[in-house]
Amino acid sequence: MYFCSRKESLFMKILVIQQKRIGDVLTSSILCNNLKQFYPNATIDYMCYPNCVDVVLENPNIDNIIVLSHEVRKSYSKLFKFIFTIRAKKYDTVIDAYCKLETNLITLFSGAKNKISYDKGYSNIFYNQTVKRFKNGTKSELGLAIDNRLLLLKPLISEKIINFRPKIYLTKTEIEGAKELLNKFQIKLGEKPIIMFGILGSEWYKTYPLDKMAQIIDFTVDKLNAEIVFNYIPSQEIEAKKLLELCNDKSKENIHFNLYAKGLRSFLGLLSHCDMLIGNEGGSVNMAKALSIPTFSLFSPSVDKETWQIFENDKENVSIHLKDLKPEIYSEFSEKQIKADTFKYFDEYPLELILEKLEAYFIDLGYLKN
Repeated sequence: MYFCSRKESLFMKILVIQQKRIGDVLTSSILCNNLKQFYPNATIDYMCYPNCVDVVLENPNIDNIIVLSHEVRKSYSKLFKFIFTIRAKKYDTVIDAYCKLETNLITLFSGAKNKISYDKGYSNIFYNQTVKRFKNGTKSELGLAIDNRLLLLKPLISEKIINFRPKIYLTKTEIEGAKELLNKFQIKLGEKPIIMFGILGSEWYKTYPLDKMAQIIDFTVDKLNAEIVFNYIPSQEIEAKKLLELCNDKSKENIHFNLYAKGLRSFLGLLSHCDMLIGNEGGSVNMAKALSIPTFSLFSPSVDKETWQIFENDKENVSIHLKDLKPEIYSEFSEKQIKADTFKYFDEYPLELILEKLEAYFIDLGYLKN
C-alpha cells in the first residue's frame, strides 16, 4: 500500500484510465473525485475515448482530459508513440480501471511508481498493486460498478469513502441554452412533467421491443399528460419514427419528436431539465443519475444486473430486470443463450407487471395519488 501525505501531494501526478462506453467513463470519474478530495494539491488526469469526453468536461476534480483516439488505437506505431508522451508526463501513479491490452501497455511503460488495476491472474506482469473484484453479488446497495471501482482507491486512500456518486457538471450557459430550446417547442418548466424516453439501446439486444415501448409511452401520457422527448441519435431516426407511429394519437400530440439536442453537452443540458428518464438501461440512465434525474430503466435480460443496478436504494431509481422476477431462468440458461433469444425473454416479464411497477413509481415520486 502507498499513502501520500497532503504536503507530498503538492507534486503528485495521478493518471486514471477508463476506456469503453460513456457509462463506464462517467462511473470511473468517482476515482478522480475522491483522489482530489484526499489529495487536493495533486494533479489528477483522466484518459478516455473521444466520444466520452463530454461527460467529464467541467469536472473540477479533473485537471486534464487525455484522449486516446481510435486512430492511435488501430496503429501499434502510433500507440507506442502515444505511450511515450504519457511517460514524458512523469506520473507517480496510474490507476487503470479498464485493464485490457492497450491500457496494460500504457500503464506498464508509463514509468509510474504505483501501477494499480484489477487482479486478472496475469495482471501482475503490468501492475505492482492489484485488487480482486467483487463477483458474487453486491457488497453494498451501490451496485458492483461502484463497489469495484472504489476498490481501486484502497492502495491510496485509507479513510472510509463516502463520495461514491458520479456527477456531471454543466455550465450556466449550457443549462440556459437547453431551457431556451424547450421554450422554442412551447415547453414551459413546471407546467407539465417533462419526461425523456431512452427509446433505443446501444445494441439490438439492449432495445426493448418497440410495440411494448409504445404502450409504456401511451400509459405514461395517459397517467401524467407529460411532455415527451425522445432520446435517439441521427442514425436511429428510422427506428424512432417507427416507434412514434406505434403510439396512440394522444401520445403523438405530447411527443416532441423534432426536439433534438445537437451534441452530447446540449443533450445533457436538456436532460437536466427533465423530471425523469424512462427507457432502456444504458448510458443515458447513468447520465440521468449523475444529474440527479429520477430513472425508470428496462434492462436487457442478458445484461448483468448486479453491476449496473446502481443507487436503487433510492426511490428515485427503479429498474426492471427479468432476474428479479424469474431468477430460475439464470440457473438454467447461460447469458449467451439468453442473449440469442433476447426478445423471447423480454416477454417473460409481462408488460402488465411493468406498468404496475411504473404506476407505483409515479405514486412514489408524487405525480399520482395512491
